[in-house]
Amino acid sequence: MEPREGGPTRHPSYEGVWRFTAAAVDVSVPQARHAVRDLLVRQGVPLHDEIMDGLLLIVSELVTNAVRHAALLSPEIAVEVAIGPEWIRVSVEDNHPYRPKALEADWGQTGGRGLLLVREIAQEAGGACDVEHTASGGKIIWAALPLTPKAPGPGAAPQEPVVTSPRTDPSAP
Repeated sequence: MEPREGGPTRHPSYEGVWRFTAAAVDVSVPQARHAVRDLLVRQGVPLHDEIMDGLLLIVSELVTNAVRHAALLSPEIAVEVAIGPEWIRVSVEDNHPYRPKALEADWGQTGGRGLLLVREIAQEAGGACDVEHTASGGKIIWAALPLTPKAPGPGAAPQEPVVTSPRTDPSAP
């Protein structure tokens, strides 16, 4: 049923913003991944399997980075999931002031490419990611993905998505 002109716009029942906190310890990585997956299933989010897999990998990478690199100054981290009608955004917040950058692919190293992986997954899906400072001096690292994969047309260059901070209204693009 289509909304009438001038009438209220109906939003899908799965839309919303959820936030939970966890200790900055190793066991929080799988717990966060499972909590996000369970939330998406419980809310009935129509998420394509490929996007779900990428999103859960992003959650694992972001929480792992917070546990490994921020735990000393941030014994607790926050994970936020914001779901709109056509996209999903996950963010991890900690109180460490260091703002990481995605490293280049150096296959000789055994680590240090988590944010690069997050950026690549987001961009490949037609989404985006970024790092922002918080008012308290910490940071939020977020990634936003469409609910369904974006397939660029033949010969078309991928468009840069317009994505804002993870704290915006979930009905906004």
